[in-house]
Amino acid sequence: MRTETIPDRLCRLRERMKERGIAVYVVPSTDCHESEYVCAHYRAREYLSGFTGSAGTLAVTLFAAGLWTDGRYFLQAEEQLKGTGIELFRMGEPGVPTVEAYVKEVLAEGDRLGFDGKVMGAAGAEAFLQAAQEKKAEVRITEDLAGEIWEDRPAIPDSELFLLENRCSGEGTKSKLQRVRKVMEQEGVHGHVLASLDDIGWLLNVRGGDIPCVPVVLSFLYLTMETCIWYVREQVVTDSIRRTLAENGVQIRAYERIYEDLERLPGGQKVLLNKKQVSIRLLTCFPEGVQLTDRSNPTEAMKAVKNETELSNLREAHRKEGLAFTRLMHWVKENAGRGTVTELLTADYLEQRRREQGNYLGHSFSPICAYGPHGAMVHYSATKESDVRLEGSGLFLVDAGGHYLEGTTDTTRTFVLGEISEEQKRMFTAVCRSSLHLAFAKFLYGCSGCQLDVLCREPLWQLAADYKHGTGHGVGYLLNVHEGPNAFRWKLPEKGVPAVLEAGMVTTDEPGIYAEGAYGIRTEHELVCKEGVRNTYGQFMEFEILTLTPIDLDGLLPQEMTGQEREWLNAYHARVYEELAPFMEEEEREWLREYTRRI
Repeated sequence: MRTETIPDRLCRLRERMKERGIAVYVVPSTDCHESEYVCAHYRAREYLSGFTGSAGTLAVTLFAAGLWTDGRYFLQAEEQLKGTGIELFRMGEPGVPTVEAYVKEVLAEGDRLGFDGKVMGAAGAEAFLQAAQEKKAEVRITEDLAGEIWEDRPAIPDSELFLLENRCSGEGTKSKLQRVRKVMEQEGVHGHVLASLDDIGWLLNVRGGDIPCVPVVLSFLYLTMETCIWYVREQVVTDSIRRTLAENGVQIRAYERIYEDLERLPGGQKVLLNKKQVSIRLLTCFPEGVQLTDRSNPTEAMKAVKNETELSNLREAHRKEGLAFTRLMHWVKENAGRGTVTELLTADYLEQRRREQGNYLGHSFSPICAYGPHGAMVHYSATKESDVRLEGSGLFLVDAGGHYLEGTTDTTRTFVLGEISEEQKRMFTAVCRSSLHLAFAKFLYGCSGCQLDVLCREPLWQLAADYKHGTGHGVGYLLNVHEGPNAFRWKLPEKGVPAVLEAGMVTTDEPGIYAEGAYGIRTEHELVCKEGVRNTYGQFMEFEILTLTPIDLDGLLPQEMTGQEREWLNAYHARVYEELAPFMEEEEREWLREYTRRI
């Protein structure tokens, strides 16, 4: 039996488009909750295009197709789209139209545009609706054509749920609900809709496994000053969880009933939601007369600031992850070029070392184990087809993270496997310097990540080099590894004001350099913001490095570092040794002592 190809699937999709009179069909990458990562059931864009990256939009006409994705995935998408007939549109590059502009261009007057509104974000849909209006085209938002042709579509998993105890969360659900209701009172709203899964998980202290690498539960939530209704697939809620939530004033209703209940809201109600985190189908449920307040979910800022219990737990999580990652570093440097050590085997080895730590729950994202040229693909993920053997030379980039009951981790280190060029060492040193400049920054309260980003990029900019991704993102507590509103990036957000860095926020610091077809280098720490000196100039802030894994001294040119930079690295390495050595065997300690030595 012949294996179905991507052109076969596009052909069947176009047959459905013709039946419905649809000229352009758009397929986003998300689920009904605007999630960054989605379970297999919602990977329609991947099914239709063959592109496996986490971000991208597919637009299909009766005669052409295009896929839009960002700089993290240019190389990967170029490779995976070969032979599909789908054109790659590199988002953000000069002369490349947006997907909305493309749709507007190819729509003819009176045409019909279609998409599945349950998985199309409201904010993004508005641009498509505007384009269609200008072309006097009709829009169908209930067309799940991908689902209609996807014969073996995976089911939504019935994952096991669990509640976080206060020793992990540091705050109970009742207290969190009170804090959100206080914001609702200040905003003068009657109700608040939540569709973002990490916000719901944080608010209810519930975790699950409906999405790979993200311990959340597919659900919606509607909160008023008197009631809290959780819309979830009822078969996954145990009697114990149901009782505990009831004690906290939380009712449970069927997952799909959210649309019906919103349609029945009385006129004159005021409802708070974030258009960026709800679907266009959900947004169009509200009857005429219901007033919407569009702003960030109050939970976003609340969960970004970790409390003292969470911070204490996170330090323990990073000690565990640091031990696993450092053992990986030791093993790789000792065994690369000997036997059959491959990219996939190193990922398995790291996973084994994590499981030894206790309270380990799984990956926080698919591990990136990228040797040589693969390191130039920012979000490369090894497969059986792409897996390569690690030789005794070159650079090996590992970006991986884990979920522990004590919190979520995200670490990147680049390991030197024998001989590398002077140019590679120069770039390795520049990336190290960049990460240190940000990690040891001191700044006045009120600064955002946009104002500090230049500190990290400056050593690379001095070499006329740069990286096409943000410098850092917020990290959730046993939730999304990518969390807002805090971030380090030099480009200002399209809308809104960059988030002020608050004490308790955890943000990554991950500069890199990528030479296409040759190598990649990235060094990543997680930083927790904290208060420093307060004087007549104001409140100064600084960072504590949570990550505990050596930076490979074999890649450094110390003569290209300032005295201050060397002292920063020495202080960091002294702490890594102090934290990890007590949990190591003697041979491991000797190795660690060598790789955390003063330079």
